[in-house]
Amino acid sequence: MGSLSDLENGEINKKEQEFIKKNAQNLSNSMMRKKSDPELVSRVRFKKLREILSNLQEVILGTKLCLLFPVIPLAMLAQYYHFARPWIFAFSLLGLAPLAERVSFLTEQIAYFTGPTVGGLLNATCGNATEMIIALFALYQRKIHVLKYSLLGSILSNLLLVLGSSLFCGGLTNLKKEQRFDRGQADVNSLLLLLGLLCHMLPLMYRLSVVEPVLNNNVTTSILGLSRVSSICMLVAYAAYLFFQLRTHRQMFESSEEEEEDKVMEDEAVIGFWSSFAWLIGMTITIAILSEYVVGTIEDASDSWGISVSFISLILLPIVGNAAEHAGSIIFALKNKLDISLGVALGSASQISMFVVPLCVIVGWIIGVDMDLDFSLLETGSLAFSILLIAFTLQDGTSHYMKGVVLCLAYCAIAACFFFHKLPINNHIGNNSYGSSAT
Repeated sequence: MGSLSDLENGEINKKEQEFIKKNAQNLSNSMMRKKSDPELVSRVRFKKLREILSNLQEVILGTKLCLLFPVIPLAMLAQYYHFARPWIFAFSLLGLAPLAERVSFLTEQIAYFTGPTVGGLLNATCGNATEMIIALFALYQRKIHVLKYSLLGSILSNLLLVLGSSLFCGGLTNLKKEQRFDRGQADVNSLLLLLGLLCHMLPLMYRLSVVEPVLNNNVTTSILGLSRVSSICMLVAYAAYLFFQLRTHRQMFESSEEEEEDKVMEDEAVIGFWSSFAWLIGMTITIAILSEYVVGTIEDASDSWGISVSFISLILLPIVGNAAEHAGSIIFALKNKLDISLGVALGSASQISMFVVPLCVIVGWIIGVDMDLDFSLLETGSLAFSILLIAFTLQDGTSHYMKGVVLCLAYCAIAACFFFHKLPINNHIGNNSYGSSAT
C-alpha cells in the first residue's frame, strides 16, 4: 500500500511540475509578445510607408512627362483664384498629357493580373478616357461644337497621325526588312469605320437633300430621330465586334495578343492590383476636373490666342489625349510589331467612332440635349477621305515609310484647313445651322 501511495504522489508531482512549466512558458511567451508588438507594428508601418513611396515613385516619377505634374495644382489654383481663363485652359491642357499617359500605364499594370484579352480591352477603353470625359462635359454644358470637333479629331489623330507616324518610324528603322501585318484585323476595323462613316453621312445627306425653305423644326426632329436610330445600330455593331473579337474569332486576334503576352512576360507588375485600381480612380477623377476646366474655357482661349475653336478642339485636344497611344504605337512599330501598332490606332479610332460618338447621342437623348450625327460637310468629308486613305494603305498587308509620309501629310493638310476655319460659333457644327436647339 505504501509503495502504491508513493507512486500516486510521484505522478501528482510530475503533473504539477508540467503544469507549472507550461504556465511559465506561456507567461514568458506573452511577455515576449508584448515586447515584440511595438517592433511588429513599427515594421508593418514602415513596410506600408515603403510601399506608398514605391508607388509614388513608379506612378508619378516613372514617366518623362512627370515634369508636367506640377501644372495640375496650378490649374486648380488658377481656377480657384479666378486667374485669366486662357491660363486656366493652358494649365489644364498641359496637365491632361501626363494623366493620359499614366492611365495607360495603370491599365497595363492591371493587365498583368487580368490577362492580355481583358487587359487590352481595358487599355483601349481607358486610353480614350480623356476624350470620353471631355465629350461628356461638353455635352452637359451643351457645347455640341466642342464635343463633335474633339471626337472627330480623336478619330483623325488615331488614323492619320498615330498610325502614319508609326508606319513612318517603323519603315525607316526596318529599311532592309519587309514589314507585314495581319490583314484580318485591319479589314474588320476598316469595316467598322466605313459603317460609322455611313451613319455620319446619312443625316448630312438628308439635310442637304431638303429644299432650303423647307428647313424647319420637323426636319430637325427627323435628323435627330435618324441620328438616334443610327446610333443604336452603331452600338449594336460595336457590341457584335466585341463578341467577335473575344469569343467567336479570337484566333484572328491571337497574334497581337501573343505579342502582348511576350511584352508582359518580359517584366513583372511594379505595383499591385488594388494599388493600380486606386490610382486609376484617382487619375480619372483628376482628368474629369481638368476636362471641365478645358471645356469651360476653350472659347476664351480661342478669342485670346486668335486660334479657332475648331483647330483647338480637333487638333490640340486629341494630340494631348492620344499622347500615350502615340508613343506606344511608335515603339511597337520600331520593334517591327505592326499588328500591335495597328491594333492601338485602328482599335482606338473604331471605339471612338462606333461607341463614344453614338453613346453621346444616346446620353444627350436621355438628358434632353439635341446631339446628332450631322458633322457638317467639311468635317464629314475629311473623315471620309481619311478612311479611304487608310483602306488603300492597308489593302496589301505590307508597309513602308512612304505610306507613313502620306498619312502624316494628310493630317497636316487637314490641320491647316481647320486652322483657317474661323467661322462664328453659330455656324459651327451642331449649332443653329438648321434649327438645332443646342448652344
